[in-house]
Amino acid sequence: MTASPEPTLVVTGATGRLGGRVARRLAGRGVPQRLLVRSPERAPKLPGATAVRCGDFGDREAILRGLAGARTVLMVSASESADRLARHRTFVDAAAEAGVRHLVYVSFYGAAPDAAFTLARDHFHTEEHIRARGLAYTFLRDNLYADFVPEFVGEDGVIRGPAGRGRAAFVAQDDIADAATTVLTRPDDHAGAVHDLTGPESLTLEEAAGALSEALGRTVSYRPETVEEAYASRASYGAPRWQLDAWVSTYTAIAAGQLAGVTDAVPRLTGRPATPLADVLRAARA
Repeated sequence: MTASPEPTLVVTGATGRLGGRVARRLAGRGVPQRLLVRSPERAPKLPGATAVRCGDFGDREAILRGLAGARTVLMVSASESADRLARHRTFVDAAAEAGVRHLVYVSFYGAAPDAAFTLARDHFHTEEHIRARGLAYTFLRDNLYADFVPEFVGEDGVIRGPAGRGRAAFVAQDDIADAATTVLTRPDDHAGAVHDLTGPESLTLEEAAGALSEALGRTVSYRPETVEEAYASRASYGAPRWQLDAWVSTYTAIAAGQLAGVTDAVPRLTGRPATPLADVLRAARA
């Protein structure tokens, strides 16, 4: 009996929220895939999926082994850290050396070298490195995750931050996963494309607080801070400076209008409307 060929589609981050969603959708479509994960025992057990251990995006040798024979790779951005950009570059370099043809990279909306949101700058430089290595690419630039909006709320039911009256087009992780699955099943159709993935509406944090109040059945409010107040109110967490900058600049990016745009990328890629924040919150409580 002839053994089945190794899958040429690789998904990273399959033990996480986004990568796991994509892996499950691909399995549902009968697409063979290799899951590159830190802990194979934690990888989802899916038909047609093979889990391969890869300790870290900075582990070049493990990446080379994990990507051997791969044609298309979903590169879910690494966990936030001071050296994330360096780890991204190591992964991209290893992918090029392994002969990967197409990287589908999960980036961030408005990625730019001077973006207000500090981590969006890392995404920009990762994109540039992918381009420089000559790989075919598709960039999925996600707006802020709608699924994470409840995490903005303090124990007292208040969202605090220097967002002013700015807006963000929060996008559902399920919508991102559906869009990514479309791209991964027909990658050549999306080579060189940059898809800005957003929700169907752009909301102030006051409006987001209203949606949270309705979904949670308790009052949630938004209280604007100055930038100085934002740093002071988060100082007690003892987080490193880069992380404080990332937390605070999430809000200043909203204030600057850099996350306000609404696009048609989700409906174009998925064939259905993008999911409103209120629906994401209700589904999470169901």
